[in-house]
Amino acid sequence: MPNIPVAARPSTAEATVAPNGLRRTLILALGTFAVGTDSFILAGFLPDLAGSLRVSTATAGAAVTVFAAAYALGSPVLATMTARLPRRALLVSALLVLVLANLGSALAPTFAILLATRIVAALGAAAFTPNAGAVAAALVPPQARGRALAVVVGGLTIATALGVPLGDLLGHWLGWRSALTGVAIGCLLAAAGVAAWVPALPGNPAVPLAKRLAVLRNRSVAAVLPLTVLGMGAAYVVYAYAVPALGALGIGAPTTAWMLMLYGVGAVAGNLSSGYATDRFGAARVLTAGYAVMAATLASMGVLAATDTRVPALVGLLTVGWGAASWCQTPAQQHRLIAAAPQESGLVVALNASCIYIGIGAGTALGGITLGHGATVMYGLAALLAVIALGYLRCTARAAR
Repeated sequence: MPNIPVAARPSTAEATVAPNGLRRTLILALGTFAVGTDSFILAGFLPDLAGSLRVSTATAGAAVTVFAAAYALGSPVLATMTARLPRRALLVSALLVLVLANLGSALAPTFAILLATRIVAALGAAAFTPNAGAVAAALVPPQARGRALAVVVGGLTIATALGVPLGDLLGHWLGWRSALTGVAIGCLLAAAGVAAWVPALPGNPAVPLAKRLAVLRNRSVAAVLPLTVLGMGAAYVVYAYAVPALGALGIGAPTTAWMLMLYGVGAVAGNLSSGYATDRFGAARVLTAGYAVMAATLASMGVLAATDTRVPALVGLLTVGWGAASWCQTPAQQHRLIAAAPQESGLVVALNASCIYIGIGAGTALGGITLGHGATVMYGLAALLAVIALGYLRCTARAAR
């Protein structure tokens, strides 16, 4: 799950400490939990969705791709367009957009309408997630900002570990439309909570989009960002098609939710341990280990699929490693970007979040293209991309310092 893209300090306009501010951030965490679940929930029931809307599973994966692309492209544009809006009104509006978009997805009679509603949902997510972090930082005194951000990021983390698997179980029992309705209800509850418990905060000074993107002229920043796209692309070639891909390893549909939960546990562990390890050993070493583990786990799963070897316990272990390697990237990459442009920390982290979603969209698209060639090819392609990411890291490590 991508970390919240916020500046190291909230703007002067937003610096309004509220009573019980840390407790108030819990409602923001509910919002990021709903957004995180919405971002990846389709992976758990993609074949059922495809059958219901009469498209192939590979085609249905485009719903994940368009969500990721709309988030990546919409995030910097929305940040510019909504800069002056009061923060509470913006957060509530973004969550209500997510409510309507998910209800639209749940009721979609055709795949084309589903795609349109997923784009709208992505724009709501892109408006909510960065601002939730900024508001959390503004609600507490400086010495508590790290904890406030951790609470909000925790919503995304928990969504990876629990929200998606629970959505998969709900989709399995009641249907995929019920799962998306559940996400809409979660967003509605979060909107009501934000409206009731988050104090009014003014907007920020407007910053032109061209000025926001000027940081890309920094050679170190330009060298680091493509690695995020490569690494997340490698991680997500298989993820959106987890049901058929894990099925090739002998994991039935009811057990897929447990495997996705193991992936989430690995993601949480990888994300948390990466921050500590980056401080102690350096970002390049953490990323080197991460891409090596990613390549090894995905290649091993490919071998299992090719040889028709079915050992669920081994698949579960490999899935934990896959999740950990996928999400150990974010803290290390953020560390490298902030070191490269310390005066533009919030902006470069936001750009990294966009690159995360570009990688997710690209990886999912590649997965859809290769799905018809079998799980072995999908796992092999993902492992190859992880190796390419490792090679790119080694080639650009000096330039990105």
